[in-house]
Amino acid sequence: MDVEQNRKTGVWGVEAQSVIILLVSLPMLPWFINNALLLIVAYLLGSIPTGYLAGRLLKGIDIRQEGSGSTGATNVLRTLGKVPAIVVLAVDVAKGALAIAAVNYAFTTLPGWLYFSKIVGLDFNLWQPVMVTLAGLAALIGHSKSIWLGFTGGKSVATSLGILLAMNWVVGLATLGVFGLTIAITRIVSISSILGAVSVIVSMILFAQPLPYVLFAIAGGGYVIWRHRSNIERLIAGTEPKLGQKLEEAENAPGESA
Repeated sequence: MDVEQNRKTGVWGVEAQSVIILLVSLPMLPWFINNALLLIVAYLLGSIPTGYLAGRLLKGIDIRQEGSGSTGATNVLRTLGKVPAIVVLAVDVAKGALAIAAVNYAFTTLPGWLYFSKIVGLDFNLWQPVMVTLAGLAALIGHSKSIWLGFTGGKSVATSLGILLAMNWVVGLATLGVFGLTIAITRIVSISSILGAVSVIVSMILFAQPLPYVLFAIAGGGYVIWRHRSNIERLIAGTEPKLGQKLEEAENAPGESA
């Protein structure tokens, strides 16, 4: 009888703990829903297929079937020309900046977030950088794995720049400076992008940015480099095209094939 009573008491004890946890977490449920929606917005912003739309509208082509197969501004430059490439670049940068701006606006203006700061007492100095970081990563993934393109896309370089400029404009400009200097010397976009991705980590630490931003630099920079796997293979083979040069021209250039 005692064993049976203890068994029932133990079961009810576990159930009571579960109910208490549920009751405690229920007031926080809107907070998690709000922030989940923010991440969805960031992903959808990143997933706007700018380069693909440019190809369809201007030449009726699927740019993923042209050149490197990327939807980014570099492939647009090779395939569609300078003006479309500049427009795609600007929109892709804006996508990243808007994803971060959406988080900052929500945390500083919208009642659905201010309630948890003013009434519940959540520390936004902690939460806001975390959400900015997560939104940045969501936008990066959205650009390279767009839901509208069967989870294909670009290499997230321009979108990364927009995110960095919105996170901290000094870090963003420092990264742009590394990119610009490298491309001026090498005329190769992929090398410039990779070195820019590496420099983000240094800049985040140098300018004493919050830990979540440093983690974004590591994760986001690593992701951008990973997205350049085919470029790295071509760099090793000596067939990576220079700025404005078509992929086929680089592959057929004398003395540059592996």
